[in-house]
Amino acid sequence: MAAQELICELTRATACAVVDKLRAGEITPLELLDVLEARIAAVDGQVNALPILCFDRARDHARALMRKPAGERGLLAGLPIPIKDLFDVEGVRNTQGSPIFKDAVSAKSDIVVENIESNGGVVYAKSNTPEFGAGANTFNEVFGATLNPWNTSRSAAGSSGGAAVALATGMAWLAHGTDMGGSLRNPASFCGIVGMRPSIGRVAHTLIGTIDRNLTVHGPMARNVEDLALLLDAMTGEYADDPLSLPSPAIPFLSAARSGKKPKRVAYSPDLGITPVDVEVKTVTRKAAERLADAGVVVEEAHPDLREAHECFHVLRALDFAITKARLLRTRRDLLKPEVIWNIEQGLNLTIEQIERAEAQRIAMTARAVEFFKTYDLLLCPATVVSPFPIENRYVAECDGRKFDNYVEWLGIAYAITLACCPALSLPCGFTASGLPIGLQMVAPPRGEAALLAGARMLEDILGLRGATPIDPRPPAA
Repeated sequence: MAAQELICELTRATACAVVDKLRAGEITPLELLDVLEARIAAVDGQVNALPILCFDRARDHARALMRKPAGERGLLAGLPIPIKDLFDVEGVRNTQGSPIFKDAVSAKSDIVVENIESNGGVVYAKSNTPEFGAGANTFNEVFGATLNPWNTSRSAAGSSGGAAVALATGMAWLAHGTDMGGSLRNPASFCGIVGMRPSIGRVAHTLIGTIDRNLTVHGPMARNVEDLALLLDAMTGEYADDPLSLPSPAIPFLSAARSGKKPKRVAYSPDLGITPVDVEVKTVTRKAAERLADAGVVVEEAHPDLREAHECFHVLRALDFAITKARLLRTRRDLLKPEVIWNIEQGLNLTIEQIERAEAQRIAMTARAVEFFKTYDLLLCPATVVSPFPIENRYVAECDGRKFDNYVEWLGIAYAITLACCPALSLPCGFTASGLPIGLQMVAPPRGEAALLAGARMLEDILGLRGATPIDPRPPAA
């Protein structure tokens, strides 16, 4: 097979299929790295998804893996994986999207990276992110903006925007990301791929700031549900260095996704009762949710009571920024972007009464969500309240005629689920009239990833959108 044909075939293959080829000895990790290097050279200049490459390190790791018997190379068997540029990979730059750290090189890998590599993942790149992951539009002063491949005049969302674009354009088969207010789900929705926020503790991580910091979690991104489940299996596991980490489940998540188990009753909500949503987004997501009725699933309009979400998230997010970034405000304020300064200052100005109230609100919302899932197996709603917006807009200022109070409020439909401690994913469910992707958020009760993946896999089959990516970047229409 000609080199170009091989690149095209492998670029379009699913991660599960590529791993099968690795295990069968039909292809090597080194050959996959060659494919990726060629694909990145061909398309990344148009979208700016993977600004940091570490192919020398990756090839060293691949050669070490290849010295092991095929059955001892881990779940990923040598599959290359990019890591979000907020987290340490030994010997590789970790800029965090900030001029402060633009030349920083990590001395030790984060636990999540160690886990992926121990399970046969080969790290070859760092994916672009906004500064410190703040804001759901991927741009920073170090590398610039990441562009949406469906229309390069549009945002890829964030903060795992580089990872989503790498997947959508065939520069990755699987990708790592993180999520606080939708940072796995928002870019997945905007880029037509799948991104999942797992339950608290499902993926171990290096502790930063506090032992119980859990608004942010690590999670997988992929082009389809089975591939997503494969990476989730490779990311899970109990680590003593993260006391909240959970052991891997007895039944692998990939097996759960393939189980064929279907939900009996699901709820759909156009807005969770807390946010405006673009009319076209409502229409597309509702039609997608109602398709579950084709499989005999009861679909009803309902949602748990999440009315405190905006106030609660504003306080707890600000507190998180104060705990983890106050030192930078004191020492390097001149190099921080306005949104980061605003977040840190909001946190430093909190009173103990505000924190007490927010924590109580989160407990109440989680309790209501748990009660809600005694009636419904899954909750479905839009993953984002708008379709991909112009890249020059730093954030969404208004939706459906209503102006937002701050630059993160447009993310409420995602961060409300964060606060309720539920696992959730964004599944491609359709397109706008102009051809931009729309994601359906699918939510399960805490630690309900298995049922979530099975339900998402079933709906993915019904909608017939699997294989819509990868694509070549598409410039805006004339």
